[in-house]
Amino acid sequence: MDLGIAGKWALVGGASKGLGFGCAQALANEGVNVVIVARGAEALQAAAAKITAQAKGVQVIAVATDITTVAGREAIFAHRKEFDIVVTNAGGPPPGDFRDWDREAWIKAVDANMLTPIELIKATVDGMASRGFGRIINITSSSVKSPIDVLGLSNGARSGLTGFVAGVARTSKLAAANVTINNLLPGTFDTDRINGVDAATAQKTGKSMADVRAARFVKIPAGRLGTPAEFGAICAFLCSQQASYITGQNVLADGGAYPGTY
Repeated sequence: MDLGIAGKWALVGGASKGLGFGCAQALANEGVNVVIVARGAEALQAAAAKITAQAKGVQVIAVATDITTVAGREAIFAHRKEFDIVVTNAGGPPPGDFRDWDREAWIKAVDANMLTPIELIKATVDGMASRGFGRIINITSSSVKSPIDVLGLSNGARSGLTGFVAGVARTSKLAAANVTINNLLPGTFDTDRINGVDAATAQKTGKSMADVRAARFVKIPAGRLGTPAEFGAICAFLCSQQASYITGQNVLADGGAYPGTY
């Protein structure tokens, strides 16, 4: 299927590895020029090289900066002001007990996982509307639908973003102008974050990584972890011309782990 987005420009956050890289790579494979952002310059340059090698003829601009800061966003828009596609993605806040989180911890979580996506939306949607095409994908978390007790910071901040998107995506000025805003909710994917969590669990419990993974797989009907490549493919479709009638939605990709009907 030709997604009809070749030649467009995308901004992808957290794109040096994991789900952000999967999205950037999938878009580039569809002929989309990408500005990829992450804090680690070395890993980001390696990601840019991989994308360039696979997606011939596509422009790839790597901006090593912290997208959650005002200065970081200014650095990005100094390279390019207008984007047709924006994929917001920032690392999730740490787990823990809510009793231990002070105001600073909450502000940091909200700033990274709610306010930063809102600032990126604000900076780009009007230009998208004027050109008659726009796609914004917010990478959030399955915890928005099924909260995880130790991820209270993430549950709260990402749910705030979800509520905001539910309203703004349905404004006629955007929806009627072929500008869609959707949230993509990952379950458990094969990323450094999950590998680190499982390694820590194995060390803490004295179990092998194989046993820790087996226990995790029991909770996933698909019986495996998702891959960044298949997550990226979902992202690319939501950015396509064919997905113009999908907006304000929370698309859950979790191998069937969420047990609810709605």
